Amino acid sequence: MRNQFRVVDFIVDFLRRQDVGHVFGVGGANIEDLYDAIRHAESGPLGVVAKHEFSAATMADGYHRASQRIPVIAATSGAGAMNLVPGIAELRASYVPALVLIGQPPTSLDGRGSFQETSGLAGSIDAERLFGEIAVHCVRVDDPESITESLPRALAAAMDPAAPGPAVLLLPKDVQQAVLSPWDTPGPPELAASELSSAAERERAVALLRTAGERQGVVVVAGEAVARADARPQLARLVEALGARVAVAPDAKDVFDDRDPGHLGVAGVIGTADVQEALEQASAVVLVGTRLPQMAGAGLHDHLKGAPVVCLDPRAPFLEPHEDLVRLTGPLADEMTVLTKELVAGNAGAPAPSAGAEQEEAPTPAAGSAPPPPGLSPSDPLDPLEPLGMRTAAIVVGAALPEGATVVSDAGNTGATVIHHVGVPVGGRFIVAMGMGGMGHSFGAGIGAAFATGRRTCVFAGDGAFFMHGLEIHTAVEHRLPVTFVIFNNNSHGMCHTREQLFFSGDYTYNLFRPARIGEGAAAMFPGLDAVTATTADELRTALARAEASGAPSLICVDTDPTEMPPFRPFQQHAMAVGKSRPSNQGVVPG
Repeated sequence: MRNQFRVVDFIVDFLRRQDVGHVFGVGGANIEDLYDAIRHAESGPLGVVAKHEFSAATMADGYHRASQRIPVIAATSGAGAMNLVPGIAELRASYVPALVLIGQPPTSLDGRGSFQETSGLAGSIDAERLFGEIAVHCVRVDDPESITESLPRALAAAMDPAAPGPAVLLLPKDVQQAVLSPWDTPGPPELAASELSSAAERERAVALLRTAGERQGVVVVAGEAVARADARPQLARLVEALGARVAVAPDAKDVFDDRDPGHLGVAGVIGTADVQEALEQASAVVLVGTRLPQMAGAGLHDHLKGAPVVCLDPRAPFLEPHEDLVRLTGPLADEMTVLTKELVAGNAGAPAPSAGAEQEEAPTPAAGSAPPPPGLSPSDPLDPLEPLGMRTAAIVVGAALPEGATVVSDAGNTGATVIHHVGVPVGGRFIVAMGMGGMGHSFGAGIGAAFATGRRTCVFAGDGAFFMHGLEIHTAVEHRLPVTFVIFNNNSHGMCHTREQLFFSGDYTYNLFRPARIGEGAAAMFPGLDAVTATTADELRTALARAEASGAPSLICVDTDPTEMPPFRPFQQHAMAVGKSRPSNQGVVPG
């Protein structure tokens, strides 16, 4: 036990008092004092060392999305800080709160050409200005005593209910080492208070929705903010009161039960034409926790210019204002609760609405047949003769996921396939980065989710993503985390190759590569890691069962065809228009 408290000791003690469980980062000379304080604290967060700062940020991302707990990121100066940029950008774009602690060279060396200087002096990069652009809050702490105010203020900024995101503190090394005078222990951060929308706006919304319910009915589009507010029960009650059907944004698959008969599917470019048609035919659309960005609303924005829309979100939707657009901007869970009560009160004595009134009943399984397993819908049958590709592998894995599991999907053709074909396990979570959409995000996010929940996490990624950040599996191995990494290996940057073949001449490619044996390579690199290549559905099921039984990390590689068309509507629509059923295989690099 230390007799004197340094700034870093204060930081660790503060994090402990906020019930922070983990600090994700990479060490270095200008952040090592923080790790020393973590090591010597009697209790407090676990320091997790990533292989790359981007992955440290994505671990924090997955950690929060899986649990709503506040994550902390730590990195050193120079390249360590710069490596955080894309990860922090994803946190900002996806409204994920995080506290980011970045070391800086000692203040005595500012403006003197110190190694990794980013003070903004003498022509150096200005880290405070840089991170101020991509974070919701950024402060450089030059006065050690000010940490007792700067740290709680940064955490409050990160957790702002209206616009959460990453908050950055830049900490020079001599400031971290400084001994503090006695201080008053700060309490929990004071969050900005948010008020409910006016009664007049809510009355407008109720009147609009009642009128719509008497016609074609209401469709809800639910977004990622429902998960962030932990407001799934409130959403379910609102949907019941409306008798509505529900489409979900691609990054919000887990906010509404996909086994509910009122569940339509995914909205936007990764969704189906049926979902799009239901939204276009609805008498009113309710946006809950989504601004309807391009990936969730492509093709809808023009249709909704004059249609009745109720938006429950503090953020303005990406829609042109019009007289039938009503916004309820208070805290999401509270707004849904109050709106539900008023709808129910107005429906007293009226026949109860039915979510299935405007849709066909789900098919009843034939006598003696079992219902489809979780992750496999009746419309997603698996042909036993179909070769193992992205679609078939996704269906097999989805059907094998245990209750409570977390699904984490990477970008590109893999992401489109997984979002479209893998359901959400009962009691589980589904995570995908739709802000910046960086390749390789899933590896750190899956590890962070496993730290948060302690339950099986399944990461889906392509070989391109693996070659960017896949060696982060080392962290899963080091901590023996229950993460299954499923790698779709088509020896290509799949989505880029698909675009070359669909939208250009198709007689060349920059995005097909010589074969790589990822499963065998991972097994050789990490002794004890169960890493295999599955060539059949049965081999894939066996590997998944073995991973679940072990409680340890595993990697399963599935070799796929680079010409397999993903369920990405712009690709499918263009292919139909030009008469291409699938991309060609021009430009294959010989093995």
